Amino acid sequence: MSETELRPDVITYSAAVSACEKGGQWEQALHILSESLEVKSSPNTLLYSAGISACEKGGRWQPALGLLDELLQAKLEADVVTYNAAISACEKGRQWQRALLLFEELREARLEASLISYSAGISACEKCGRWRLALLLLGELWEERLTPNTISLARYPGADPSLLGSSMFASAARGQVESCSD
Repeated sequence: MSETELRPDVITYSAAVSACEKGGQWEQALHILSESLEVKSSPNTLLYSAGISACEKGGRWQPALGLLDELLQAKLEADVVTYNAAISACEKGRQWQRALLLFEELREARLEASLISYSAGISACEKCGRWRLALLLLGELWEERLTPNTISLARYPGADPSLLGSSMFASAARGQVESCSD
């Protein structure tokens, strides 16, 4: 019987990056993702999304956005999961404007925002004291007929959906990008 050399493929690399994400090892996840690119394992959206999620879990919004840029430059299509991870990374990094810009990119890509998309955007605005924008997003969530969850309603228990709405929040995010600390 001859020995066969086993080589990892994109599925193997994606699983390894996802395991690093779950273990809070974002740096190791980036190392594995980088290794997969070096061996030309035909990276896909799943692999990049796992890397973005690992960065998000590690509170590293900058490398998360770098991976999103790489994914798009590689002519791969980001999906809702990819954008949600990137928006959440910005939320954790207190980058409310970047989070809203990503939310708008998600729409421009003709992807359907999920409850997670809205919750991360609302949380990013709330953490930075941008309550009006958070309420606009909450109104849009209602307009889309999505059911707000505990996360999206936690800060606005008395919010009246009839008084909220419009996609104008994106125009507020299009100015100079700033973080909460600015």
